Amino acid sequence: MWFWLSLIALLCWSGSDLFSKIGCKEQDDRLSHLKMVTAVGIVMGLHAAYEIFIGGVEINLHILLTYLPVSALYIGSMAIGYIGLRYIELSISSPICNSSGALVAILTLITAGRGEVNNFQLIAVALVCVGVIALGIVEATEDEELRMERQKEGNRIYAKSFLALAIPIIYCLLDALGTFADSIVLETLDENSANVAYELTFFVVGILSMCYVLFVKRDKPKARREIPKYIGACFETAGQFAYIFAIADSEHIMLSAPIISAYCVASVLWGRLFLKEKLSWKHYASILIVVIGIVIIGIFDI
Repeated sequence: MWFWLSLIALLCWSGSDLFSKIGCKEQDDRLSHLKMVTAVGIVMGLHAAYEIFIGGVEINLHILLTYLPVSALYIGSMAIGYIGLRYIELSISSPICNSSGALVAILTLITAGRGEVNNFQLIAVALVCVGVIALGIVEATEDEELRMERQKEGNRIYAKSFLALAIPIIYCLLDALGTFADSIVLETLDENSANVAYELTFFVVGILSMCYVLFVKRDKPKARREIPKYIGACFETAGQFAYIFAIADSEHIMLSAPIISAYCVASVLWGRLFLKEKLSWKHYASILIVVIGIVIIGIFDI
């Protein structure tokens, strides 16, 4: 079951990537990342309310505080990621950000050993990790003329800078720590309760962001710019719901984490189809490596 949940998280989070990019791409909106945090917080808050009052999920202060360190790592990484969407293409930021799955697999291998994972699955994990990392390297080191040509087709020109590349790297580190901590905390918490704790924490952060934007900065949101943010927030919430159950299977964390992090592959494809971000053969080769790894993992799980 963890494999299919991982794939659902992959598809939903790639959709979140696309709409979050659309919602945060306006360079004249310096508060777009906070508005995106608000959108995700509100949608997650609504889902948490449904889970508590209709689904009967248990939640209390102890659960909230126990899961708070994990929530803080995830929310911090996402807020930083939303900032990065203003400075860099989706097809660059997403692969770098989601190399975190490779870090999780390595951390798990170091701290817990390989467990019941066989040699073929280890090779598959390596393929996913290599493909994701290669995709990030290809994007970060591509020819300047090719990069400019791709950006012209998307009607956006981004300047390469230390900040543009540092932001997704910081996201990667925080997200990897969050995922690794998640697999440990979920051994003592119910998955539904943990997810609701995360959503409620995000809701509080979202409300604080909204208050800052509206009452401190006195920035009135525009509906045309906000709609993509809320669509992205819905995908984010659905992906989080699938993710929390996939990652709760600690025996397969070394396999599920790389699969989920590979949602950047779909994000790159969505960037090509909908944002007109041009890809080279190196991009497609990296994507193919990731897909092969995921298929192998799936075959050995069935």
